[in-house]
Amino acid sequence: MTRRIMTSLVLVGLLLTTACGTSIQPGQRGLFWRPFTQGLSPETLKDGFYWQAPWNSIYHYDIRWQSFTEDIDALSADDLQVLIKAAIILRPIPEELYFLTQEVGPDYYPRIVKPQFMAAVRSVVSGYNMVTVPEKSAEIASKVQAVVVENLKGRHLEIQNIALADVDFPPIVLRAIEQKQAKEQEKEQKEFELTIASKDAEIARTRAKGEGDSIRIRAEGEAEGNRIRALGQAKAQETISHTLTQAYLRYKLYDSPNSKLILLPDQLKAPILINPGEPPSEGRREPIP
Repeated sequence: MTRRIMTSLVLVGLLLTTACGTSIQPGQRGLFWRPFTQGLSPETLKDGFYWQAPWNSIYHYDIRWQSFTEDIDALSADDLQVLIKAAIILRPIPEELYFLTQEVGPDYYPRIVKPQFMAAVRSVVSGYNMVTVPEKSAEIASKVQAVVVENLKGRHLEIQNIALADVDFPPIVLRAIEQKQAKEQEKEQKEFELTIASKDAEIARTRAKGEGDSIRIRAEGEAEGNRIRALGQAKAQETISHTLTQAYLRYKLYDSPNSKLILLPDQLKAPILINPGEPPSEGRREPIP
């Protein structure tokens, strides 16, 4: 019986201890709420265990950086729908938890941060064309952060960063983008082919010009060679005509052993030789000098 009483007392003590105390974990802060005495205490409670009356309570705040992600549909500058997954990182300012609790409460994110965050994203995205949103995501996020910080000024919250995690488009918009890209690729292919054809034509013209220049140079060389040969022949003829005298002709006439019949001009005084070097045949008349 005594053991049962002791066990019951221990259980009652544990229940009273649990009901009359709470723990604040590392990375958290708390505020006492005493409804029947002083109300909300301005003193911030750090991590640890705190006793409290059953009718009192403690507000818990996580003062570590917290990330919240939202799926936001926005309209671009060209009135096309853009699906954006945006993330915001923030925390309550530890020294201003008393004012945050009085003005907003622990549910500060769904009450004031989320509406301002989504409105800022839609407002900034509306200034960009749809196709430029993905490549301008960092710039858009920076502008959204500036807008959110300005709108939440004095609300006892600290914004660390805002980022666009993902940008997507509806299926109909994706098909339109694919068709546009296909047209642009086809256009680029045509321009590339025209450039290649132009280069080929230029190469052909250059090659033809080179061949024409080569033929012209070769023809000019041949003409020059013919002219030089003709000049040489003319000079040779001129030299021969100057050196071909009557005395030289008489000498060549007598000197040649193969002469059979030689016709000389009337004015040239030289003998007529018929078949020189052959013995006279019978019944044949000798030449008369």
